[in-house]
Amino acid sequence: MTVLLVVAKAPVPGLVKTRLCPPATPRQAARLAAAALRDTLDAVRDTPGVTPVLALAGNLADAEDGAGLTAALATWSVLPQRGTDLADRLAHAHLDVAEAFPGRPVVQIGMDTPQLTPARLAAAVRRLADADAVLGRAEDGGWWALGLRDPRQAVVLRGVPMSTPETGRSTWSALAGRGLRAVPLPVLRDVDDWSDARVVAAAAPDGRFARQVAAVRRAMVVRA
Repeated sequence: MTVLLVVAKAPVPGLVKTRLCPPATPRQAARLAAAALRDTLDAVRDTPGVTPVLALAGNLADAEDGAGLTAALATWSVLPQRGTDLADRLAHAHLDVAEAFPGRPVVQIGMDTPQLTPARLAAAVRRLADADAVLGRAEDGGWWALGLRDPRQAVVLRGVPMSTPETGRSTWSALAGRGLRAVPLPVLRDVDDWSDARVVAAAAPDGRFARQVAAVRRAMVVRA
């Protein structure tokens, strides 16, 4: 059974989604992050035939919607993130899952694509069954999903510069350079700034994230 791994930060005001400020306040940005994470957890929960795991940075007790997130994770395995930078934390998350669930393939996502659906996640899992790796690139040049038949191969990420317009391309090249046969997943838009938030909310208008975007927009009108 494939492990569906979510790598996320606790949505604490001032520590998450700071590029949404302005127009959002730090607390509003944290609420947007919490909503995005809840939508992501729901999509994973409803994906058939997977084992859900969260690699978490921070403490949900300090987070927006901490109680709701804690309840949503009641049946999940939750592992603490460790490492010196993003690339190292991602590599460690895969390695920690490999140790906890030996022999299992892993599909890893983040909390920046709340428009994900169980159908799209299930399709990523199926594609990994016929390849060594799958990679879903993001419109900004990064990536939104990485799947590995052997999650120990995630050590390759330590040589990839993260959060750049070339991260997706560099990750693909690193996988190929390690001799892994990778197949692409659909390109998605992830949420970095306010324009991203509006587009993603429109793509999934029934989700918690879309409702929080609408709440921020109403508050902007009031402030104006």
